[in-house]
Amino acid sequence: MTYGERLKELRIAKGVSQKEIANAIGVDVSSISYWERDIYEPKANYIAKMARFFAVSADFLLGLEDEIGNKI
Repeated sequence: MTYGERLKELRIAKGVSQKEIANAIGVDVSSISYWERDIYEPKANYIAKMARFFAVSADFLLGLEDEIGNKI
């Protein structure tokens, strides 16, 4: 699963819009859209902000571990 797919899956599961995420982490909505479509990759500081927003680890967002913390 790509970063974008994981981000979109989390967003839908939490029932939040791209705009809500963008406002929470301080980016334009277009950035969230680009990230979800794997057109661009977010910088590390935005990955950290999204991990806090979704209450998951950065490793989970990056596909390095599963939802319970096991390394993939």
